[in-house]
Amino acid sequence: MRTVEFQTELGPDRMLAIPERVAASLPSSGKATVLVFVDLDPEDEAWREASYKQFLRDESDEDAVYDKYR
Repeated sequence: MRTVEFQTELGPDRMLAIPERVAASLPSSGKATVLVFVDLDPEDEAWREASYKQFLRDESDEDAVYDKYR
């Protein structure tokens, strides 16, 4: 699974516009799951982005204690 994230403006017609740079990276067919977050608090968004980056990082030294249980 690949995740693509972008921000867009909601208009009165309730249509979501996909930015051209994002659309160019999408396959021409297939299924996709769409999540829509609206009215995000800037602090919540910063926390979500930081936690996602932390999740993608390699395991930290603090987590090494669990290695012997694998």
